[in-house]
Amino acid sequence: MTLFFSFIRRAVMQGVPLLYGSTGEIITEKSGHLNLGIPGIMYMGAIGGVIGGFFYEQTGADFGLWYVRLFAILIALTCSLVFSCLMGLLYCFLTVSLRANQNVTGLALTTFGVGVGNFFGGSLIKISHADVPTVTLTKTSGCFAKHLGFVDSVNKAAQAGKCPQILAELCQTVFSYSFLAYLSIIIALVAAHVLMKTRTGLTLRAVGEDPATADAAGINVNRYKYVSTCLGSMIAGLGGLYYIMDYASGVWSSDGFGDRGWLSVALVIFSLWRPGLAIIGSFIFGGMYIIHNYIGGQKLFFLTIPKLSMQAQELFKMSPYVMTLLVLIFVSIKEKKEALPPAHLGQNYFREER
Repeated sequence: MTLFFSFIRRAVMQGVPLLYGSTGEIITEKSGHLNLGIPGIMYMGAIGGVIGGFFYEQTGADFGLWYVRLFAILIALTCSLVFSCLMGLLYCFLTVSLRANQNVTGLALTTFGVGVGNFFGGSLIKISHADVPTVTLTKTSGCFAKHLGFVDSVNKAAQAGKCPQILAELCQTVFSYSFLAYLSIIIALVAAHVLMKTRTGLTLRAVGEDPATADAAGINVNRYKYVSTCLGSMIAGLGGLYYIMDYASGVWSSDGFGDRGWLSVALVIFSLWRPGLAIIGSFIFGGMYIIHNYIGGQKLFFLTIPKLSMQAQELFKMSPYVMTLLVLIFVSIKEKKEALPPAHLGQNYFREER
Protein backbone atom coordinates (compact mmCIF):
# COMPACT_ATOMS: atom_id res chain seq x y z
CA MET A 1 0.00 0.00 0.00
CA THR A 2 2.89 2.36 0.73
CA LEU A 3 4.16 1.89 -2.83
CA PHE A 4 0.67 2.59 -4.21
CA PHE A 5 0.26 5.83 -2.27
CA SER A 6 3.79 6.88 -3.23
CA PHE A 7 2.88 6.38 -6.88
CA ILE A 8 -0.29 8.48 -6.49
CA ARG A 9 1.66 11.33 -4.91
CA ARG A 10 4.32 11.32 -7.62
CA ALA A 11 1.63 11.15 -10.32
CA VAL A 12 -0.10 14.21 -8.86
CA MET A 13 3.16 16.15 -8.66
CA GLN A 14 3.99 15.13 -12.22
CA GLY A 15 0.52 16.16 -13.37
CA VAL A 16 0.38 19.65 -11.84
CA PRO A 17 2.60 21.28 -14.53
CA LEU A 18 0.49 19.56 -17.19
CA LEU A 19 -2.68 20.92 -15.61
CA TYR A 20 -1.34 24.48 -15.64
CA GLY A 21 -0.25 24.16 -19.27
CA SER A 22 -3.47 22.55 -20.49
CA THR A 23 -5.71 25.02 -18.62
CA GLY A 24 -3.84 27.95 -20.14
CA GLU A 25 -4.00 26.41 -23.61
CA ILE A 26 -7.74 25.68 -23.30
CA ILE A 27 -8.44 29.33 -22.48
CA THR A 28 -6.33 30.37 -25.46
CA GLU A 29 -7.94 27.90 -27.87
CA LYS A 30 -11.44 28.93 -26.82
CA SER A 31 -10.67 32.26 -28.48
CA GLY A 32 -9.83 30.44 -31.72
CA HIS A 33 -6.04 30.56 -31.44
CA LEU A 34 -3.89 27.43 -31.47
CA ASN A 35 -0.79 28.27 -29.43
CA LEU A 36 1.83 25.57 -30.02
CA GLY A 37 4.28 27.78 -28.18
CA ILE A 38 3.10 26.45 -24.79
CA PRO A 39 6.32 24.43 -24.22
CA GLY A 40 8.42 27.56 -24.76
CA ILE A 41 6.10 29.64 -22.59
CA MET A 42 6.32 27.13 -19.72
CA TYR A 43 10.10 27.17 -20.14
CA MET A 44 10.12 30.97 -19.91
CA GLY A 45 7.87 30.88 -16.86
CA ALA A 46 10.36 28.55 -15.21
CA ILE A 47 13.46 30.60 -16.01
CA GLY A 48 11.65 33.80 -14.99
CA GLY A 49 11.06 32.40 -11.52
CA VAL A 50 14.65 31.14 -11.36
CA ILE A 51 16.03 34.58 -12.26
CA GLY A 52 13.89 36.32 -9.65
CA GLY A 53 14.73 33.79 -6.95
CA PHE A 54 18.44 33.73 -7.81
CA PHE A 55 19.00 37.47 -7.49
CA TYR A 56 16.85 37.69 -4.37
CA GLU A 57 18.96 35.00 -2.71
CA GLN A 58 22.09 36.91 -3.72
CA THR A 59 20.98 39.82 -1.51
CA GLY A 60 21.75 37.69 1.54
CA ALA A 61 18.28 38.11 3.06
CA ASP A 62 17.54 36.09 6.19
CA PHE A 63 15.10 33.38 5.05
CA GLY A 64 14.31 32.58 8.65
CA LEU A 65 11.97 35.59 8.68
CA TRP A 66 8.43 35.00 7.43
CA TYR A 67 8.22 38.19 5.39
CA VAL A 68 11.51 37.38 3.62
CA ARG A 69 10.07 34.01 2.58
CA LEU A 70 6.90 35.78 1.43
CA PHE A 71 8.92 38.24 -0.66
CA ALA A 72 10.84 35.32 -2.18
CA ILE A 73 7.59 33.71 -3.30
CA LEU A 74 6.14 36.97 -4.64
CA ILE A 75 9.30 37.91 -6.55
CA ALA A 76 9.67 34.50 -8.22
CA LEU A 77 5.93 34.38 -8.94
CA THR A 78 5.89 37.89 -10.43
CA CYS A 79 8.94 37.26 -12.63
CA SER A 80 7.42 34.03 -13.89
CA LEU A 81 4.13 35.73 -14.77
CA VAL A 82 5.89 38.65 -16.49
CA PHE A 83 8.10 36.41 -18.63
CA SER A 84 5.23 34.18 -19.72
CA CYS A 85 2.93 37.17 -20.34
CA LEU A 86 5.55 38.74 -22.61
CA MET A 87 5.65 35.51 -24.59
CA GLY A 88 1.86 35.62 -24.90
CA LEU A 89 1.99 39.24 -26.05
CA LEU A 90 4.59 38.35 -28.67
CA TYR A 91 2.40 35.53 -29.96
CA CYS A 92 -0.67 37.83 -30.07
CA PHE A 93 1.22 40.56 -31.89
CA LEU A 94 2.34 38.13 -34.58
CA THR A 95 -0.90 36.19 -35.01
CA VAL A 96 -3.64 38.70 -34.11
CA SER A 97 -2.15 42.01 -35.25
CA LEU A 98 0.13 40.81 -38.05
CA ARG A 99 -1.99 37.72 -38.86
CA ALA A 100 0.97 35.38 -39.13
CA ASN A 101 0.40 31.64 -39.42
CA GLN A 102 -0.50 30.32 -35.97
CA ASN A 103 1.15 26.91 -36.32
CA VAL A 104 4.46 28.32 -37.53
CA THR A 105 4.41 31.11 -34.93
CA GLY A 106 3.71 28.68 -32.10
CA LEU A 107 6.53 26.34 -33.10
CA ALA A 108 8.90 29.30 -33.48
CA LEU A 109 7.85 30.54 -30.05
CA THR A 110 8.69 27.16 -28.52
CA THR A 111 12.17 27.21 -30.05
CA PHE A 112 12.62 30.84 -29.01
CA GLY A 113 11.48 30.21 -25.43
CA VAL A 114 13.74 27.20 -24.94
CA GLY A 115 16.70 29.06 -26.45
CA VAL A 116 16.22 32.18 -24.34
CA GLY A 117 15.67 30.06 -21.22
CA ASN A 118 18.89 28.12 -21.81
CA PHE A 119 20.76 31.37 -22.46
CA PHE A 120 19.68 32.97 -19.18
CA GLY A 121 20.13 29.69 -17.32
CA GLY A 122 23.68 29.33 -18.65
CA SER A 123 24.40 32.93 -17.66
CA LEU A 124 23.23 32.28 -14.08
CA ILE A 125 25.41 29.16 -13.91
CA LYS A 126 28.44 31.25 -14.86
CA ILE A 127 27.55 33.94 -12.31
CA SER A 128 27.17 31.38 -9.53
CA HIS A 129 30.47 29.65 -10.44
CA ALA A 130 28.84 26.26 -9.94
CA ASP A 131 30.91 23.08 -10.32
CA VAL A 132 28.01 21.39 -12.14
CA PRO A 133 25.92 22.93 -14.98
CA THR A 134 22.95 23.68 -12.74
CA VAL A 135 21.50 26.50 -10.64
CA THR A 136 20.20 25.43 -7.24
CA LEU A 137 17.76 27.66 -5.36
CA THR A 138 17.39 25.73 -2.12
CA LYS A 139 16.07 28.63 -0.04
CA THR A 140 13.48 29.86 -2.55
CA SER A 141 12.27 26.36 -3.44
CA GLY A 142 11.92 25.65 0.26
CA CYS A 143 9.45 28.52 0.48
CA PHE A 144 7.37 27.10 -2.38
CA ALA A 145 7.49 23.49 -1.16
CA LYS A 146 5.88 24.19 2.21
CA HIS A 147 2.87 21.97 2.94
CA LEU A 148 0.23 21.86 5.65
CA GLY A 149 1.86 21.34 9.03
CA PHE A 150 -0.55 18.76 10.44
CA VAL A 151 0.66 16.20 7.86
CA ASP A 152 3.94 15.77 9.76
CA SER A 153 2.04 15.42 13.03
CA VAL A 154 -0.11 12.63 11.60
CA ASN A 155 3.00 10.84 10.27
CA LYS A 156 4.67 11.01 13.69
CA ALA A 157 1.51 9.70 15.32
CA ALA A 158 1.43 6.76 12.87
CA GLN A 159 5.10 5.96 13.58
CA ALA A 160 4.35 5.98 17.30
CA GLY A 161 1.40 3.62 16.76
CA LYS A 162 -1.18 6.20 17.82
CA CYS A 163 -3.08 6.12 14.50
CA PRO A 164 -3.37 3.65 11.58
CA GLN A 165 -0.63 3.82 8.96
CA ILE A 166 -3.16 3.90 6.14
CA LEU A 167 -4.67 7.08 7.64
CA ALA A 168 -1.24 8.71 7.58
CA GLU A 169 -0.73 7.61 3.96
CA LEU A 170 -4.13 9.01 2.94
CA CYS A 171 -3.44 12.27 4.76
CA GLN A 172 -0.07 12.63 3.07
CA THR A 173 -1.55 11.77 -0.34
CA VAL A 174 -4.20 14.49 -0.08
CA PHE A 175 -2.52 17.27 1.92
CA SER A 176 1.24 17.02 1.33
CA TYR A 177 1.51 19.35 -1.69
CA SER A 178 2.53 22.97 -2.00
CA PHE A 179 0.10 25.82 -2.55
CA LEU A 180 0.85 25.89 -6.29
CA ALA A 181 -0.54 22.35 -6.64
CA TYR A 182 -3.86 23.30 -5.05
CA LEU A 183 -3.87 26.58 -6.98
CA SER A 184 -3.72 24.65 -10.27
CA ILE A 185 -6.94 22.81 -9.40
CA ILE A 186 -8.64 26.03 -8.26
CA ILE A 187 -7.67 27.82 -11.49
CA ALA A 188 -8.96 24.91 -13.60
CA LEU A 189 -12.29 24.88 -11.73
CA VAL A 190 -12.66 28.66 -12.00
CA ALA A 191 -11.83 28.50 -15.72
CA ALA A 192 -14.46 25.78 -16.23
CA HIS A 193 -17.06 27.88 -14.43
CA VAL A 194 -16.22 31.09 -16.30
CA LEU A 195 -16.21 29.40 -19.71
CA MET A 196 -19.51 27.58 -19.25
CA LYS A 197 -21.52 29.63 -16.75
CA THR A 198 -20.73 33.31 -17.32
CA ARG A 199 -21.39 35.91 -20.00
CA THR A 200 -17.66 36.48 -20.44
CA GLY A 201 -17.11 32.80 -21.13
CA LEU A 202 -20.01 32.74 -23.59
CA THR A 203 -18.55 35.72 -25.43
CA LEU A 204 -15.11 34.14 -25.55
CA ARG A 205 -16.53 30.91 -26.96
CA ALA A 206 -18.46 32.93 -29.54
CA VAL A 207 -15.22 34.57 -30.66
CA GLY A 208 -13.65 31.16 -31.11
CA GLU A 209 -16.63 29.68 -32.94
CA ASP A 210 -17.43 32.55 -35.31
CA PRO A 211 -15.45 35.77 -34.87
CA ALA A 212 -17.23 37.49 -37.78
CA THR A 213 -20.62 37.09 -36.11
CA ALA A 214 -19.18 38.16 -32.76
CA ASP A 215 -17.65 41.23 -34.41
CA ALA A 216 -20.99 42.09 -36.01
CA ALA A 217 -22.61 41.86 -32.59
CA GLY A 218 -20.27 44.57 -31.29
CA ILE A 219 -17.71 42.34 -29.54
CA ASN A 220 -14.10 43.50 -29.66
CA VAL A 221 -12.65 40.30 -31.11
CA ASN A 222 -9.00 41.33 -30.94
CA ARG A 223 -9.28 42.35 -27.30
CA TYR A 224 -10.71 38.97 -26.33
CA LYS A 225 -7.99 37.18 -28.28
CA TYR A 226 -5.24 39.23 -26.64
CA VAL A 227 -6.60 38.89 -23.10
CA SER A 228 -7.35 35.16 -23.33
CA THR A 229 -4.00 34.34 -24.92
CA CYS A 230 -1.97 36.38 -22.43
CA LEU A 231 -3.97 35.01 -19.50
CA GLY A 232 -3.53 31.48 -20.81
CA SER A 233 0.20 32.05 -21.22
CA MET A 234 0.55 33.30 -17.66
CA ILE A 235 -1.28 30.24 -16.32
CA ALA A 236 0.91 27.94 -18.42
CA GLY A 237 4.02 29.74 -17.15
CA LEU A 238 3.06 28.80 -13.60
CA GLY A 239 3.42 25.18 -14.65
CA GLY A 240 7.08 25.77 -15.41
CA LEU A 241 7.53 27.60 -12.10
CA TYR A 242 5.96 24.73 -10.17
CA TYR A 243 8.17 22.17 -11.87
CA ILE A 244 11.38 23.99 -10.99
CA MET A 245 10.52 25.25 -7.51
CA ASP A 246 8.66 22.21 -6.21
CA TYR A 247 9.07 19.07 -8.33
CA ALA A 248 12.77 19.69 -9.11
CA SER A 249 13.48 21.22 -5.65
CA GLY A 250 14.82 24.45 -7.13
CA VAL A 251 17.38 22.83 -9.44
CA TRP A 252 17.59 24.37 -12.91
CA SER A 253 19.44 22.62 -15.73
CA SER A 254 19.25 23.37 -19.44
CA ASP A 255 16.70 21.24 -21.30
CA GLY A 256 15.70 19.64 -17.99
CA PHE A 257 12.01 20.36 -18.49
CA GLY A 258 11.51 17.44 -20.89
CA ASP A 259 8.44 17.15 -23.11
CA ARG A 260 5.92 18.25 -20.49
CA GLY A 261 4.90 21.23 -22.58
CA TRP A 262 3.86 18.97 -25.44
CA LEU A 263 2.06 16.69 -22.99
CA SER A 264 0.04 19.75 -21.93
CA VAL A 265 -1.00 20.38 -25.53
CA ALA A 266 -1.98 16.71 -25.92
CA LEU A 267 -3.94 16.92 -22.67
CA VAL A 268 -6.13 19.66 -24.16
CA ILE A 269 -7.39 17.20 -26.76
CA PHE A 270 -7.64 14.37 -24.22
CA SER A 271 -9.82 16.55 -21.96
CA LEU A 272 -12.04 17.66 -24.88
CA TRP A 273 -11.29 21.35 -24.23
CA ARG A 274 -12.81 21.17 -20.73
CA PRO A 275 -10.71 22.42 -17.80
CA GLY A 276 -12.63 20.20 -15.39
CA LEU A 277 -11.71 17.04 -17.29
CA ALA A 278 -8.13 18.31 -17.57
CA ILE A 279 -7.78 17.92 -13.78
CA ILE A 280 -8.39 14.16 -14.00
CA GLY A 281 -6.50 13.85 -17.27
CA SER A 282 -3.40 15.58 -15.90
CA PHE A 283 -3.08 13.10 -13.05
CA ILE A 284 -3.65 10.18 -15.42
CA PHE A 285 -0.96 11.53 -17.75
CA GLY A 286 1.35 12.11 -14.81
CA GLY A 287 0.87 8.52 -13.68
CA MET A 288 1.48 7.08 -17.12
CA TYR A 289 4.64 9.16 -17.46
CA ILE A 290 6.25 7.64 -14.36
CA ILE A 291 4.62 4.22 -14.05
CA HIS A 292 7.68 2.51 -15.53
CA ASN A 293 9.57 3.43 -12.35
CA TYR A 294 7.13 1.41 -10.22
CA ILE A 295 6.32 -1.77 -12.13
CA GLY A 296 9.86 -3.08 -12.77
CA GLY A 297 11.17 -5.58 -10.19
CA GLN A 298 7.84 -5.79 -8.32
CA LYS A 299 5.97 -8.97 -7.40
CA LEU A 300 2.54 -9.61 -8.90
CA PHE A 301 1.01 -12.60 -7.08
CA PHE A 302 3.59 -15.38 -7.62
CA LEU A 303 5.37 -13.67 -10.53
CA THR A 304 8.17 -11.12 -10.40
CA ILE A 305 8.00 -8.42 -13.09
CA PRO A 306 11.50 -7.87 -14.51
CA LYS A 307 13.01 -4.40 -14.59
CA LEU A 308 12.22 -2.55 -17.78
CA SER A 309 14.84 -1.77 -20.38
CA MET A 310 15.40 1.80 -21.56
CA GLN A 311 13.44 1.04 -24.75
CA ALA A 312 10.48 -0.28 -22.75
CA GLN A 313 10.53 2.81 -20.54
CA GLU A 314 10.27 5.05 -23.59
CA LEU A 315 7.27 3.03 -24.77
CA PHE A 316 5.53 3.71 -21.47
CA LYS A 317 6.37 7.41 -21.70
CA MET A 318 4.62 7.68 -25.06
CA SER A 319 1.40 6.13 -23.69
CA PRO A 320 -0.23 9.56 -23.01
CA TYR A 321 0.14 10.44 -26.70
CA VAL A 322 -1.35 7.08 -27.71
CA MET A 323 -4.35 7.72 -25.45
CA THR A 324 -4.74 11.20 -26.97
CA LEU A 325 -4.81 9.71 -30.47
CA LEU A 326 -7.44 7.18 -29.38
CA VAL A 327 -9.60 9.96 -27.90
CA LEU A 328 -9.19 12.02 -31.07
CA ILE A 329 -10.27 9.06 -33.22
CA PHE A 330 -13.25 8.35 -30.96
CA VAL A 331 -14.39 11.99 -30.98
CA SER A 332 -14.03 12.18 -34.77
CA ILE A 333 -16.21 9.11 -35.20
CA LYS A 334 -18.90 10.31 -32.79
CA GLU A 335 -18.89 13.88 -34.17
CA LYS A 336 -20.43 15.36 -31.04
CA LYS A 337 -20.28 19.14 -31.24
CA GLU A 338 -19.55 19.58 -27.53
CA ALA A 339 -16.47 17.36 -27.88
CA LEU A 340 -15.06 19.20 -30.89
CA PRO A 341 -12.58 22.12 -30.85
CA PRO A 342 -13.75 25.69 -31.59
CA ALA A 343 -14.83 25.97 -35.22
CA HIS A 344 -12.39 28.80 -35.98
CA LEU A 345 -9.41 27.24 -34.17
CA GLY A 346 -6.13 27.92 -35.94
CA GLN A 347 -7.62 30.38 -38.43
CA ASN A 348 -6.73 34.06 -38.43
CA TYR A 349 -9.60 36.54 -38.49
CA PHE A 350 -9.61 39.15 -41.25
CA ARG A 351 -12.24 41.76 -40.48
CA GLU A 352 -12.17 42.99 -44.07
CA GLU A 353 -13.52 39.63 -45.25
CA ARG A 354 -16.54 39.83 -42.97
